Amino acid sequence: MKTEGMIKAIEHGELDDRLLDIYVDAAKLAYQKERYVKAIKKFESHYGAGEAELFSAPGRSEVGGNHTDHQHGEVLAASINLDTIGVVRATDDQQIRIISDDYDEVVISLDDVEAKEEEKETTKALIKGVVAGFAEGGHQVGGFCAYATSDVLIGAGLSSSAAFETLIGTILSGLYNEMSVSAVEIAMIGQYAENVYFGKPCGLMDQMACSVGNLVHIDFENPKNPKVEKLDFNMSEHGYSLCITDTKGSHADLTDEYAAVPKEMKAVANYFGKEVLRDVTHDEVVKEIALLRRTFGDRSVMRAMHFLCENERVKKEVKALKSGDMNQFLENVKASGDSSYKYLQNVYSNHDVQHQNVSVALMMSDILLETEGVCRVHGGGFAGTIQAFVKNDFVKNYKEQMDHIFGEGSCKDLRIRKYGGIKVL
Repeated sequence: MKTEGMIKAIEHGELDDRLLDIYVDAAKLAYQKERYVKAIKKFESHYGAGEAELFSAPGRSEVGGNHTDHQHGEVLAASINLDTIGVVRATDDQQIRIISDDYDEVVISLDDVEAKEEEKETTKALIKGVVAGFAEGGHQVGGFCAYATSDVLIGAGLSSSAAFETLIGTILSGLYNEMSVSAVEIAMIGQYAENVYFGKPCGLMDQMACSVGNLVHIDFENPKNPKVEKLDFNMSEHGYSLCITDTKGSHADLTDEYAAVPKEMKAVANYFGKEVLRDVTHDEVVKEIALLRRTFGDRSVMRAMHFLCENERVKKEVKALKSGDMNQFLENVKASGDSSYKYLQNVYSNHDVQHQNVSVALMMSDILLETEGVCRVHGGGFAGTIQAFVKNDFVKNYKEQMDHIFGEGSCKDLRIRKYGGIKVL
């Protein structure tokens, strides 16, 4: 469709049903319509009016399984109704040109997609990594120009980078592969781009949740062929809302903190002759705990025990959701948060104990919620966001109090969306 026609269709309400289907929350319809129109006009200003397509990839919220994916564990995650959208046009010049929000244009040549040390931790690296992953997987690649904009909070633990990788993968699937590349493969390619090209040793959970969509239970026992199960559960109908609070802590300069978690867990696994903790039992660790402490230090042992218990908690959460037992689900969410804080120790950086945004958010949430909900650290941790499941009639009060502490708009009442990376129009 031509960009002029897109704008008219959106403004005249012709895409209202489509947008509601994607974003779920009717209260945000006007915002999404204005956002899409602005994005299309931005695209026109940079690349001209004419034929174009719209793509979307959501952020994600980890619900259970904190730091378990990189040890081949199980996670429970959900795509959310914050996303990265792209207005895109295929080109035949063997170049990919992308402008994201107010950043400078990024240009790559399809003839030069090798990983380069000097490009690590850049947007260019992520794009090149996805392109290289597609080509290595036997899929078609080609040039395009795009304007992208995101309301997935950067550095807040909602996986803005995974959403971007999923967007690029979905665009290549849509423009050059008739949307035939599976969501699971796009997720794996995204992880490859982030590990090899960007230089961040992340697991696969972020990309999988963004790419697949909905509330998903993912078992990474075989990471090359993870088991993905979608769960149909309406949180609101059970009296609770999902609230995410951005504590305004940055993830910058925390790469070493994140890298230490899988490194320490794997050290314990290696002691037992295993590659990952998925293949080690709780009893084995307990039996050897004295020697493990002397060999690897206490934090490594506590992080290993966190994994072993957290992996079982995910199973309990999934079982509770399937049976509609909200109380049992919330008990395990709370236990997950306690374990992350005490044993995994990813709530704040030991290198900067004077700045503990997440710790303060958890403390105040415990005080505010009491019997009205539960909270836990969200995502990778060390900075960023917390998650809370709050009784519907207490959401307004909770949001007001968290906004008072961390700034207006810090706390968001989110919806779980049923789509991962998709072509919108």
